[in-house]
Amino acid sequence: MSNKYPLPRWADVVLLPIVCLLVALAAAGVVVYLVGQNPWQVISVLLDGAFGSQRGIGYTLYYATTFIFTGLAVAVAFHGGLFNIGGEGQAVLGGLGVGLVALWWSAALPVWLMLPLMLLAGAVFGAAWAIVPAYLQAYRGSHVVITTIMFNFIASSVLVYLMVNHIRPAGSMAVESAPFAASAHLPTVQAALSAVGIDWAASPLNLSLLIALLACVLVYFFLWRTRAGYRVRAVGSSVTAAEYAGINSRHYIVLAMAISGALAGMVGMNEIAGVNGKLMLEFVNGAGFTGIAVALMGRNHPVGIVFASVLFGALFQGGAEVAFDVPGFSRDMVVMLQGFIVLFSGAMTYVIAPRLGWILARVFKLEVRHG
Repeated sequence: MSNKYPLPRWADVVLLPIVCLLVALAAAGVVVYLVGQNPWQVISVLLDGAFGSQRGIGYTLYYATTFIFTGLAVAVAFHGGLFNIGGEGQAVLGGLGVGLVALWWSAALPVWLMLPLMLLAGAVFGAAWAIVPAYLQAYRGSHVVITTIMFNFIASSVLVYLMVNHIRPAGSMAVESAPFAASAHLPTVQAALSAVGIDWAASPLNLSLLIALLACVLVYFFLWRTRAGYRVRAVGSSVTAAEYAGINSRHYIVLAMAISGALAGMVGMNEIAGVNGKLMLEFVNGAGFTGIAVALMGRNHPVGIVFASVLFGALFQGGAEVAFDVPGFSRDMVVMLQGFIVLFSGAMTYVIAPRLGWILARVFKLEVRHG
C-alpha cells in the first residue's frame, strides 16, 4: 500500500502529524477512560493549563523553546543520514560553555557583548561534542547511534566532576555555580514587553524564544537554499550516489553533526542564561530525547518542529496542571499521554501513512504509483 499511495509533500509535513496526534489522543482517551477517569475533563484541564492564561502560555512556550533547539538538532543530522541520539549530551556541554563564559567574563563585559559570547560558546561546545562521534562514523566506521549514546553519559559525568570539584563555590553544599552578573542574564519576555508598555504574566519564558525561531529560519535556508545544505541532504539520501556525484560524504557527515551539536548546545541560553542565572546540574532534564520525538512529529522540517515543540510544551505544562487539579490522575498517567504521542508520531507513522495516502488518492484522485 505504501508504494502505491505516496503522500504529497504537504500531506506528509502537515496532515500526517495532525492525524497521528488525533489517533494518539483517541487511544490515550480510551486508556484514561479504562482507568476510571473522564477523558474530556483531562483534555480540558490540560488545554486550559497550557493555553488558558498568560502564565500557562508562557510556560508552554518556555518548554517549547528548548524543544525547538533539540528538535532542530535531530532534524539536521537526520537530513545528513544520521540518527543523533546525543542531543542530551551536546546540550549539557553547550550549557557548560554558556556557564563558563558567564562565570569568567560577565562581571567585566556589557550585556550587548556578553550574551552573543555566551550563545557562541554554547554552540561551539555543543558542536565540538558532536564532531567526535561524527568523525568516528565518517572515518572509522563507528556507528553514530552508539557513540552519541555513550557521549551522553560522558557529558553528564564531565559536568558533575567540574561542578563538584572546580565550579562550585568553596563552602557551598549546593552543586551549582555562583550567580552570574547581570550582563549574563537574558531578559524575560515579561520584562521585554513591559519595556514597551505591555503587561504580561511572569513566567520563565525569555528572549531565547527569538533565538530558537531564528535558528529555524537559518536551518531552513541552509538545508534547502544553499549548496552545502543540498549536499548534506544528498549524502543523507544515498552516500553512494553522493560520492558518485563528486561529493565528499565524510566532510558533510561531520558538517551535519557539527551543526546538529551547535543547535543542541544553544539550549543553555534558555535554561542557563534565561532562567537559572547560574550553572546547575540536570538543567537539560531529558530535552535531548524529547527532541527526537519533536523532530519525528515535525517531519524533520523547521515549521513542523515549531508546532511539534509547542505541542510537547503544552503536554509538559498542561500535564503538570492535570496531575495537580484532577484527583486520582498521577504524574505517571501524564507520562503515559506523552508516550502515546511519541509512539504515534514515530513508529505508528509508517502504519498510518499508507492508509492516509489511500484516502487522499480516493478523495483527490491522486496518481497511483505502480511497482
